[in-house]
Amino acid sequence: MPQIAITLAEGRTPAQIRDLMHEVHAAVLRTVNTRPEYIRVVVHEVPRTHWATGDVTLTEMDAARARRSGVTADEHSDQGTAHRPVPTADEEQS
Repeated sequence: MPQIAITLAEGRTPAQIRDLMHEVHAAVLRTVNTRPEYIRVVVHEVPRTHWATGDVTLTEMDAARARRSGVTADEHSDQGTAHRPVPTADEEQS
């Protein structure tokens, strides 16, 4: 009985998360000899303030990127949900 755990920083829409679960389920179904009802996909969303890379939180990276681009974080929000920015070459995507 496969169980797949995915950890993401908050900021995706419910539709994006549902699409991810669907695609992961389909990949497991294609590659593992099991029945569809035995596949479990769990998505854990972590607040951007609780995820750090190189001792810098994703929220701090977002703020620094917004300062560089001159755009406020609020302008990137979607119904109160943090925008998932495109990382620069030296930043890790979560």
